[in-house]
Amino acid sequence: MPETLHLLLPDLAATEALAARAAALARPGDALLLEGPLGAGKSAFCRAFLRAAAGDPALEVPSPSFTLVQGYDLPQGPASHYDLYRLSGPDELEELGWEEARDGIVLVEWPDRLDWLTPPDALHITLRPEGEARHATLTGWPGRLQRLFVAD
Repeated sequence: MPETLHLLLPDLAATEALAARAAALARPGDALLLEGPLGAGKSAFCRAFLRAAAGDPALEVPSPSFTLVQGYDLPQGPASHYDLYRLSGPDELEELGWEEARDGIVLVEWPDRLDWLTPPDALHITLRPEGEARHATLTGWPGRLQRLFVAD
């Protein structure tokens, strides 16, 4: 049974801190799959993750809502940030470089569009907003998941 971690993130800073901890643990071949409704903080998590992984708090991290994917060169290797909201399914991922991107780190918003392409060893992150706070449920990353929880 996969490990599961439940967290209350009281504000944006807590979401960004969790993303930074995930960035410190991520390695090439990892997939982080972010689920939740519009406005849940998926893009904010990805932005904070990429800035922390790059070691650059001012890194320009545009939303890939229009382009569907944005690529980044990080110290630990390439990373790709996907927003699959406008896709109808996994068949459309081939032209977005999915197979090549899997050699690096992938962050995926709206991962339900992956279907059979969902990496079995991915870190699944579900964000549910509640006012300024977010409830986060994390599943996956055996052996690393508990290391994400560090008292702030």
